[in-house]
Amino acid sequence: MEFGRVRGWPSFARATRRYQSRGMIGLDNPQISRIIQLFDSINRMTDTKQKILDTAERLFGDQGYAATSLRHIIADAGVNLAAIHYHYGSKEELLDELVMRKAGPVNAERLALLDRYEAEAGSGPLAVEKVLEAFLEPTFSVADRSPQFVRLMGRMYGEGLMTGIVERHFQPTVTRFIEAFRRALPDLPNEELLWRIHFMLGTMAHALFGPPNPRPGVESPPLDAQGVVPRLVAFLGAGFRAPAAGSEEK
Repeated sequence: MEFGRVRGWPSFARATRRYQSRGMIGLDNPQISRIIQLFDSINRMTDTKQKILDTAERLFGDQGYAATSLRHIIADAGVNLAAIHYHYGSKEELLDELVMRKAGPVNAERLALLDRYEAEAGSGPLAVEKVLEAFLEPTFSVADRSPQFVRLMGRMYGEGLMTGIVERHFQPTVTRFIEAFRRALPDLPNEELLWRIHFMLGTMAHALFGPPNPRPGVESPPLDAQGVVPRLVAFLGAGFRAPAAGSEEK
């Protein structure tokens, strides 16, 4: 069972104690105490789980997955080893939960946008730019809100963990988008299409690290998520539309 923080619980607890002291709630003290203890316990579990996730996201992003142990995480989060094993069991399960709390909503938004663009296209051709927008916009939106998560995903890419992460969490979404790209580019050979999707993912990952820095040694400005997506769509759209490699006349 997934517990969520009980919304408004502090106010509810204060009101319960106040009304009970005035005889306005028909429960005896032991019953009131058990209710309060139950809600306190749920909230403590939720706080602990959130603290573990936030700490793991920061440490995995800063130090890397391989260099960060569960003991590093519990020491930094100020929780005990039993708590992390209770909630996650292993470091791999912790990483999966960490990815899914951001990637789940991103994938849902991607699919919702793709559904909309396909419905708008009807029986006509689907523009490859629309497929790209559906895939990229939610990604850069979360990057704008959660730069630490972008750093984490960059680390996972650099440590060679992305293949497993994609297989566990992104495969249905990837399959759906491959079908959409095939519809948008029906004459492009399948092998060529898969290479271009591969290039798209690498380009997206690189762009997420930030804008180009024309002056070495000077800190780059922050990523402008709203500005980079149109540039990516224009660049990648041209690449997807280009003739297949080796198809030009010699």
